Amino acid sequence: MFHAAETFRSLADPTRLRIIALLRAMELSVGELAQVLGQSQPRVSRHVKILIDAGLAERRKEGSWVFLSVGESGRVAPLFALLDRWTESYGEDPWTVADAARLAAVRADRAAAAVRYFARHAADWDELRSLHVGEAEVEAAIARALADRAVGRLVDIGTGTGRMIELFGRDAEQALGIDRSPDMLRVARAKLAEAGLEAELRQGDMYALPLPSASADTVIIHQVLHYAQQPAAAVSEAARLLAPGGRLLIVDFAPHDREELRARDAHARLGFADEAMLKWLEAAGLQGRVVEHLQGGELTVTIWAGEQSEARLKVVA
Repeated sequence: MFHAAETFRSLADPTRLRIIALLRAMELSVGELAQVLGQSQPRVSRHVKILIDAGLAERRKEGSWVFLSVGESGRVAPLFALLDRWTESYGEDPWTVADAARLAAVRADRAAAAVRYFARHAADWDELRSLHVGEAEVEAAIARALADRAVGRLVDIGTGTGRMIELFGRDAEQALGIDRSPDMLRVARAKLAEAGLEAELRQGDMYALPLPSASADTVIIHQVLHYAQQPAAAVSEAARLLAPGGRLLIVDFAPHDREELRARDAHARLGFADEAMLKWLEAAGLQGRVVEHLQGGELTVTIWAGEQSEARLKVVA
């Protein structure tokens, strides 16, 4: 249990107060914090450790990077309320204004890195997209599939560039994207920041998601399952996240014979038959259905949905 005295002691150094203000604005790596603060990484790391020990900040490893965010809301909300009141009464601290300007440079660096990443991979993505119906049509179909109820707590598995969060995150109570690739998470982070969207992004494996059971109302697996060596296990793990009444939406290809996608793009599965997908959803304790087949090219995109069965809802209740 933390007391007020410990909280204020952890903020006794002005640098730590600046760090908290920066993390309130956006999640940052230690290197990015050092860039904004104009201090060495070891020195910033020492300050960060004190804030973490006080529960005011949290760290999360993502590949070779370490990202930092503010601590749980109950711990930091009173502090932010005090800082806001102080600013209203006495104006912004000069350091805050300067840090905000340097933070804009960090955002610009992230955006530039995202552009470079897309430039390297654009040809492959464009070729794959040319094989199936347009993305706008697919996204419209996903929106229709989600339109019958509130999105609630959204989890996007294999978030990639964060597109599903970009589309549906504004309607969610909270949005969280998970991806195995640190590179893709950095792209998503830049894109979502540019769109003005607040979402949590975590590195994780679709077979062992770093989330508790019953923590999501809507789970999306968009064009990810064809990379899975064990798709049934991935579906089961996604279903574990669903709270009572939650739903899982899977978007992927119907069966096809484009063998080059296996060799060139690392597709482990050449699409999925409805029967197989519905069987996996049922085995995961969900009532599965085929939402829509989207034809319009050599590849057909299918949307499947799974919802908790009545029996499972009763057990949970």
